[in-house]
Amino acid sequence: MAFDKSMVMFSVIFMAFCRGVSMAAVYQVGDSAGWTSMGQVDYQEWAASKNFHGGDTLVFNYNNQFHNVKQVTQQGLESCNASSPIATYTNGYDAVTIEKLGHLYFICGYPGHCQAGQKIDILVGPTASNLSPPPSTQTSEPSTASSLYFRFNLSFALGVLIAFCLSGFVY
Repeated sequence: MAFDKSMVMFSVIFMAFCRGVSMAAVYQVGDSAGWTSMGQVDYQEWAASKNFHGGDTLVFNYNNQFHNVKQVTQQGLESCNASSPIATYTNGYDAVTIEKLGHLYFICGYPGHCQAGQKIDILVGPTASNLSPPPSTQTSEPSTASSLYFRFNLSFALGVLIAFCLSGFVY
C-alpha cells in the first residue's frame, strides 16, 4: 500500500514538473498591431519587454500585399538590406519556431518599411529547463508568462515532494 501511494505521488510530481519544463510561449510580434510599418509599434521596445527561449514561436501577422518578413544577419538589420535573406516569409501569418540561442534579426523587405521601423532584433536566452542563470548585467525578473508558469510548477512540485517526504516519516 505504501509503495502504491509513493508511486502515485512520484508520478504526479514528475508530470507537474515535466509540464512546466516543456511549456513554450507563442508571441505575436507587435501584439495586436501585428507586423506593420504604420508606426504603431516600436518593435525594439516590444522585443526588449519579452524573454524569448528556444522552443518559443514568433508569429508574424500582416497583410501580405504590403509586407513580408525577411530573416537577415545583424548587418542586414542595421543597413535594412534584404537582398540576401536567411529566410523569407510571405503568407501573412508566419510562425517561426526559435531553435537556437542568440540574436535573430527580421525586417520587412518592402522598400522603406525597414527604415520606417519595421525591423526587430530578438534576443533568445536559455530554455526554462536550463536552471543556471544566463550571464547578464540586468537584475530584473523575467516577465514572460512561461517563466512564471515554470516557477509555479517547480515550486508546486517541490512543495508536494517535501510534504510527501514529511508525511512518510509520520507513518
